[in-house]
Amino acid sequence: MFQKLVNHNADLRRLVERGCAVAFDGAYLVVRDVPYLDSERKLQIGAIVSKMVLVDKVNATLEDHQVFFAGSVPHGLDGKPIPNLGGGPTTLALGEACKDVVVQRSFSNKPKDTGKFADFFEKIESYLTILSGPAMELHGSTPYTFRAVIEGGEESVFKFHDTLTSRAEIMDLSAKFKDDVVAIIGLGGTGAYVLDFMVKTPVHAIRAFDLDPFHVHNAFRSPGRLEERELGRSKAEIYEARYLNFRTGLTCQARFIDTSSKEDLAGVTFAFVCVDKGPSRAGIFNLLLDLGIPFIDVGLGLSRKQAALNGMVRLTYYSVEHGAKVQAKGLAEVTERPDDLYRTNIQISELNALNACLAVVRFKQLRGFYLEEIPYYHLLMGVGDLKTVGESNLDEN
Repeated sequence: MFQKLVNHNADLRRLVERGCAVAFDGAYLVVRDVPYLDSERKLQIGAIVSKMVLVDKVNATLEDHQVFFAGSVPHGLDGKPIPNLGGGPTTLALGEACKDVVVQRSFSNKPKDTGKFADFFEKIESYLTILSGPAMELHGSTPYTFRAVIEGGEESVFKFHDTLTSRAEIMDLSAKFKDDVVAIIGLGGTGAYVLDFMVKTPVHAIRAFDLDPFHVHNAFRSPGRLEERELGRSKAEIYEARYLNFRTGLTCQARFIDTSSKEDLAGVTFAFVCVDKGPSRAGIFNLLLDLGIPFIDVGLGLSRKQAALNGMVRLTYYSVEHGAKVQAKGLAEVTERPDDLYRTNIQISELNALNACLAVVRFKQLRGFYLEEIPYYHLLMGVGDLKTVGESNLDEN
């Protein structure tokens, strides 16, 4: 990543040629070896962190005039805090590549003449002059060390930089998924949306399974555009092709999952069950419980009320500890329902997406990404009144 960004961005290359200790962490530009004075005019070394807007894989632009700073309050030659820096104390969790950089505050200082910086070179040079000027004069130190900073940490699963996570300052939360291997069983309406959401989640690997072919009706309840050449091919082939340019670690296989599929799920840490056939669901449940894999099962139950459809969107969580007890409650259909209108009223992508959203949000709660105030194992949302009810106490009858 370092070489690509430096090669394609003249301003970043100028910083390196100037001698700055430049590194990149996701969508952050990190400049180490920044000398400054503390309250006793002693020499300290900090780091500047600036957000980048990644236009594509290799081109970056400024987001704003602000920076983060890893260090204490910088002081001038007079022993007083340097004025006109704005900002204040803050924290920012960087990724593995720059875990040594501990952000303590932010600064906001605009150029007087234009009100904005032209590029990264101008921005960093301006802040270095302000922050390091006193230390350079008093101690003869320099921020231009020409030090090559080796980027550490694991490679990202994404083939594009995750600028959304960096800009939202939640890299530490996203790291909670790095060891997960997620299985998605069924790529119908809800399963396709679960796949779409999980592809954009930094789990280590995703394994998706569905033997069925992709037909026109599938296009009406799945994300993405339809290309006519896709019709008749397997869902697994279609969806894998759609996302392979986005991330690594994705495999979609054209096969059913049943009690004989232990090898297919070896190493899986979590599963989403997105099938609409009761008997198939029963076998999958038994397999996952036997393998000790926690999972969420999703489902839609619809019926026609006068001139409109009504029903429930459901998710049920089966933990390793209590999965068998949840299964015994019979919360998910494991038999066929010939009167279910789901199969004839197929243009309900918004409910498929909603079902998938609830399931993925619940998974992310379990990983500590979202706050979990009530540990629901069963959740229902009514289509008619849009009310949500849940069960959290397994000891209740």
